[in-house]
Amino acid sequence: MQSFIELFLQQAITFFAIIDPIGVSAVMLSLLHVNVTKDEISKVAYKSTITVIIAFFVVLITGDLILKMFGINVNSLKVIGGIVLILMALTMIQGSTKEAKIINDDEKSEIKEHEDLSVIPIAIPIIFGTGLFTTIIILKHQNETLLGAISMSLAFLVNAFLLYVVFKNSIYIKRYLGLTGQNIITKLMGLIVGAISVQFIVSGIVELSKLYLK
Repeated sequence: MQSFIELFLQQAITFFAIIDPIGVSAVMLSLLHVNVTKDEISKVAYKSTITVIIAFFVVLITGDLILKMFGINVNSLKVIGGIVLILMALTMIQGSTKEAKIINDDEKSEIKEHEDLSVIPIAIPIIFGTGLFTTIIILKHQNETLLGAISMSLAFLVNAFLLYVVFKNSIYIKRYLGLTGQNIITKLMGLIVGAISVQFIVSGIVELSKLYLK
């Protein structure tokens, strides 16, 4: 039971750092119109959360099939996934928002005219991007047991709930923390993501060297 709790906490912290709900909530607000109502934000929060949950289980179930289809060794995925996470961590530490990597100002003005932003681009790819995709597959292979799958699913669902709560109350959080507070939290999450990415890369290189340097 203790090992299950430790595994759950480790996975939950990993997902929380990569998703960065506080930082993403600021991006979400920047995409919505200025006079957005609380009801509108609640709808966006709900749809985004449901989309992210569906995407998680799709990747969890089909991740192995994708690796087999392309003949990818999971340790190779650890290395490239770690590199992707390092780039993400550097972006977070430098204070750049996830939005800046995806859309420019001209595209942003067009996006604001869309009626529904909750699925694209908020849920995918701002929340559920390449980093989260690779992390799910890697964590699954680190503990290929039923308890491991249950633990990871619960860890992600808890984070999805937190994401929904943060999104729903994003206006109040922005007023309370301000832009500076949100940036500080994002930088701290960036440090955690960076540490996780280094572990992925080192683990992947060690296992690949065992495989190819026999």
